[in-house]
Amino acid sequence: MCKLLLLFLVLLSFFCISCKKPTAFDYKDVKNIRVESFGLNTSKVSMDLVFFNPNSFGVTLKNVDCDLYIDSNYLGKFVLDTLMAIPKSAEFTLPASMRVDMKGLFKNSWTILFNKEVTLGAKGTTRVGKGGFYVTVPFNYEGKQKINFF
Repeated sequence: MCKLLLLFLVLLSFFCISCKKPTAFDYKDVKNIRVESFGLNTSKVSMDLVFFNPNSFGVTLKNVDCDLYIDSNYLGKFVLDTLMAIPKSAEFTLPASMRVDMKGLFKNSWTILFNKEVTLGAKGTTRVGKGGFYVTVPFNYEGKQKINFF
């Protein structure tokens, strides 16, 4: 019985030491922006978000919950509730669909139409894990995004 307990403690210690908390994904690009439906109050927009997994191990993405901003003005909320396998040290594409608050977009319409780039922001959390153990990883991204309408 004592040997079994000792073996269990050694395995538990090894497991705890070998587990490394995942770090947040690196945002790379947004592609294939599509307007699914247009309305005066809200519109539905779909896009592909490109990220890089900097972790030296693959993870399973379980949930994403974030607020999106253009030039510090609230644009909308993006929520993804699905399981997705993310390979280690690799780029991956996350399909995104969200409802856009048109008031926030109209506030920035002149800036968006006449500038070559805008500041995009995303702040939220994601649940990632491995082997059934999930942790919440916060993220806060802000960066310039080139836009071309003409």
